[in-house]
Amino acid sequence: MASSAHEASASALGYLFQAQFALLELLRGQEDRPDGAISLELHDDVAWEQDGRPFDLLQVKHHIRGVRTLGDKDDDVWRTIKSWMDTHAPGDEDGPALTLVTTQQARPGTAMAALKVPTPAPAEALRLLTAAAKESTAVGTADARAAFLKLPPSHRAVFVRRMRVIDGTPSIDDLDAQVRVKLRAALPDGHADSFMKQLWAWWYEQTVDMLQKRHTSVSVTRVMQRISRIRDDYTSDRLPTLVGRDDFPAEAEAELSDAAFVHQLRWVGAGRHLNKAMVDYYRAYTQTVAWLEDDLVDLDELERFEGDLSDEWQREFDWMLDELGDDATDHAQEQAGRTLLRKTLEQTRVRIREAYDEAF
Repeated sequence: MASSAHEASASALGYLFQAQFALLELLRGQEDRPDGAISLELHDDVAWEQDGRPFDLLQVKHHIRGVRTLGDKDDDVWRTIKSWMDTHAPGDEDGPALTLVTTQQARPGTAMAALKVPTPAPAEALRLLTAAAKESTAVGTADARAAFLKLPPSHRAVFVRRMRVIDGTPSIDDLDAQVRVKLRAALPDGHADSFMKQLWAWWYEQTVDMLQKRHTSVSVTRVMQRISRIRDDYTSDRLPTLVGRDDFPAEAEAELSDAAFVHQLRWVGAGRHLNKAMVDYYRAYTQTVAWLEDDLVDLDELERFEGDLSDEWQREFDWMLDELGDDATDHAQEQAGRTLLRKTLEQTRVRIREAYDEAF
């Protein structure tokens, strides 16, 4: 049972690593592949595309710390080779590049070491891989090795020329730090954690969309645009929105059912809007706490905003009372209250920051 649990957690870490690595790879490619896009589990684990066609297929392997180096007879090597043989013609000279990305270090003197970027030696790698395929007795890689040896020599040579190895890739524990290095110029001073939380949340949405085939890839341009938009929220006249409508927990509705504003909404006949009001209230409260925790606003600024908002409300409320008169019926008061509610929700002039206009 313990072994099975370990295997499951290792696989889960591998998939999570693959998804996170894809973002790092996009950021790495912004200079030499500005027109490229990344896909997940479409052409390979990760793949670079241009105009919908893959030009670099990446098999991504994650191992926990302490795992030995990568050699030519290892399962990772032959599983990768078999995957490439099954999905793409090995002897196609115009086929995409084939890249093995691993957190392990390629063992010196192996084909894996000979294929390391930036200066691969494909002829030496071909000799060593062929020897490993013949010498290995591992049952688990027998089919892959046999298929490799059955390739015509010319096809095998082309196949290996298309291969490369990127070893020593940061593990999942280090990927966030590596992404931050690539984003050094964009990270807002003092608010890097908040910025990264937003970026990762957006990226996970993109990975889910890709895995569910809602869209096939994410381009370098799109990532850089998103980074720019997030960065804009950290200027002096804006704030980032960290709490979405979907963050409203089911139990919050019961907890807020006796809140004063809920009773007030019922008094003015706005019961249909209770759920939306609860969501807005929860978001406003939780968002304020998040801003304070991340030092994005200070208490003086918050108190000024709340004071201005209260003052605006009181002025509008007094105008409503003047128009109602002292002898207004209950029905008239209810209608006036509902009108005031809608007016203030739609037309408030008070904002916590000049360019922050989220209605909640």
